[in-house]
Amino acid sequence: MSHIRFSVLAVATLALVGAFSMTALSQDLLTQKVISVDMAQTMAQTAVAQCRANGYRVTATVLDNGGNVKLVLRDDGASIGSLDISHRKAYSALIFRRTTAESIKVFGAMTPSPNIAGTVMLAGGVPIKAGTETIGAIGVSGAPGGDKDEVCADAGIAKIADKLK
Repeated sequence: MSHIRFSVLAVATLALVGAFSMTALSQDLLTQKVISVDMAQTMAQTAVAQCRANGYRVTATVLDNGGNVKLVLRDDGASIGSLDISHRKAYSALIFRRTTAESIKVFGAMTPSPNIAGTVMLAGGVPIKAGTETIGAIGVSGAPGGDKDEVCADAGIAKIADKLK
């Protein structure tokens, strides 16, 4: 019986020590990587330029890691609807932490597919990653097909890839 009492006491002590350790850890300052406005501007300009070179007028939206708009760039002649859709694509890529094209494949098999406010299941949204950490997302809308939007979003991220290490 004393062996059982000792085991219970040991488990309770370990749990208490673990709780204090977690409290101590949570009091430390956190460091996180964020997208600067210059990086956001470079990505958006590159994405719009890539789509323009391909003959498309688009809007590019860059979100930070909290889902806040960092930058929106709407090309001359881009449709007004591309503003909302580019935002939704970026938001979808951010919260699912994968391209919207990948999410379409994952959720396409589900019936019904998830309906999460602010998201859209259209290709053209790409997460921005520093290593394995998702630090934001870019969404592009306006080309005749999400696959073409995604090419432009990828070009924007590729332009600043050396800064994401």
